Amino acid sequence: MTKILIRGAKVLGGEPQDVLIDGETIEAVGSDLSAEGAQVIEAEGQVLLPGLVDLHTHLREPGREDSETVLTGTKAAAKGGWTAVHAMANTFPVADTAGVVEQVWRLGRESGYCDVQPVGAVTVGLEGKQLAELGAMHESAAGVMVFSDDGKCVDDAVIMRRALEYVKAFDGVVAQHAQEPRLTEGAQMNEGVVSAELGLGGWPAVAEESIIARDVLLAEHVGSRVHICHLSTAGSVEIVRWAKSKGIDVTAEVTPHHLLLTDELVRSYNPVYKVNPPLRTEADVMALREALADGTIDIIATDHAPHPREDKDCEWAAAAMGMVGLETALSVVQHTMVDTGLLDWAGVAERMSANPAKIGRLNGHGRPVSAGEPANLTLVDPAYRGAVDPAGFASRSRNTPYEGRELPGRVTHTFLRGRATVVDGKLA
Repeated sequence: MTKILIRGAKVLGGEPQDVLIDGETIEAVGSDLSAEGAQVIEAEGQVLLPGLVDLHTHLREPGREDSETVLTGTKAAAKGGWTAVHAMANTFPVADTAGVVEQVWRLGRESGYCDVQPVGAVTVGLEGKQLAELGAMHESAAGVMVFSDDGKCVDDAVIMRRALEYVKAFDGVVAQHAQEPRLTEGAQMNEGVVSAELGLGGWPAVAEESIIARDVLLAEHVGSRVHICHLSTAGSVEIVRWAKSKGIDVTAEVTPHHLLLTDELVRSYNPVYKVNPPLRTEADVMALREALADGTIDIIATDHAPHPREDKDCEWAAAAMGMVGLETALSVVQHTMVDTGLLDWAGVAERMSANPAKIGRLNGHGRPVSAGEPANLTLVDPAYRGAVDPAGFASRSRNTPYEGRELPGRVTHTFLRGRATVVDGKLA
C-alpha cells in the first residue's frame, strides 16, 4: 500500500487530526479524512511530530565497527524517532576528505532507516594543525555543510578563524567542541566539590566557557556561523545569551544527559557516567533547561557515543568517554522538559527537528506536518512508562546511563519519506 492514514493523532500535541500519507508525501491533514485504499494507524492519544534530526551522532564507521556501524546506528536512530542524523568525523580514517564523507553518505543511503549527513573534519586528522579539504567535502556527493573536530577542540585561534572564513563562502558552519586542552589535562570529571572529595582530576567549567567566548568573537569578526556542541555549564549559557543579544550568528546544542544527570552520579565510580563534557552540577542542569526553554540553546542533540563493553567495563580512569543516546533521547526530553511544563510538544519539534535541520541546511527534514511536505514523521505515545532495557537496543553498544530507570514516552512509528521504518515500537 502506498497510502497510510494516521487517525486521531495530536499533531505537535494539539487537537486530534487525521494525517494522510500518499507515497513519500503528506497528502492531507484534517478531520474525518477518508481511509479508502489506505492502511489505517489508530493513533488516539499519541503525538505526531516531524521526523527528528540529530546534529551530533557518532556512527563509528569506518574503523570502529565493533562499537557501531552506519546500519546499526541508523536502526537505533529510527527506533528513537530520528529520520536524519549528522555523522561526526572522528572515524578511522578521519572524515577529512571527500572520499570518506562520500563513503559514509552512501552507507547511509544503503541502510534505508534514516538519512545520514556526514560532518566533515575541520583539520586534517583532527590534529588541529592544517585545514582539511573543506571545499572538496562540500562539493562532493555528500554536500557537507557542517564541519567539526568533535572529540577534540579546534584550540588554535588562527585555524578556527580560517575555518570560519572558508565555510562562509558556501554558508557552512563550524561546530566547536569547546574544551581548552591545557585546562583539562588529566581531567576525569567536572571540577568541583565531588571531584575534590573523590580525588579525581577536574574538568573546569572555564575550559568550555573560554573557548565559547573566543569563538563567538571570532564569528562576529568574520561574519560567519559558529555552532557550540554539547554546551554544559551555566556560564556557557550566559556567554551564548550575550552573543545572541549582540546579533552574533551563534547556535548551541544541549544533550539529553546534560538535562538530567549530575556529577553526583560519579560517586558510584561507574564508567557509564564518564562523558565529555562531563556531567555537571544540579545548578548547571537547571540553567540548561531554562536556556533550552527560552531559546538561548537552539537544539537538543544526542552526542550518541557508542563503545564496546571492554571500553566501559573497566576502572574509571581507563574507561572511554561517552554514552549512547539515540533510543532514549525523546523520553529524557519528555521527562525533563515536557512533563515539567518547560516545553510543549511544538517546542520539542522546533528544537529536535526544525532548528537542527535549519542549522545543518538539511533539505526535506524539519518541515511542518502539513499537506505537500515530505512524510518524515514520528509518532509518540507520551502515556507510556517503562524501564530502560539496553538488551532491546538496536545500537551495537549498550553504554547507556539509564539502564533500569523508568522513563516516559515511546516512539511507536517512524516514517522516512512515507515508508514505515518503525511499527509498534519495532523495526519494520
